[in-house]
Amino acid sequence: MQLAQIKPPSCASLLKVLADETRLTVVQQLLDGPKHVGEINAELNVEQSLLSHHLKVLRDAGLVCARRDGKAVLYELAPGMEASQSGKAINLGCCLLSFE
Repeated sequence: MQLAQIKPPSCASLLKVLADETRLTVVQQLLDGPKHVGEINAELNVEQSLLSHHLKVLRDAGLVCARRDGKAVLYELAPGMEASQSGKAINLGCCLLSFE
């Protein structure tokens, strides 16, 4: 899915995923670059299983991707999720989501 060609129903789906405060915080953290689950959870302080659920929802929506880093998993914004020049906003293709 190319973000630049998102249609309104797809845009609404992405915004629905990001309507959760925990998921929105995860995306905001990943604007600074890839992070391990422990780094993400240091700020959130939620149960590991709950964080895993939120990360899966973000992966399924195509907003983040995961890769193995030894025994750990490293999460980052998905390719095509363009951060703004300030690094405090992402282009969802249908709108610009700012964290400023």
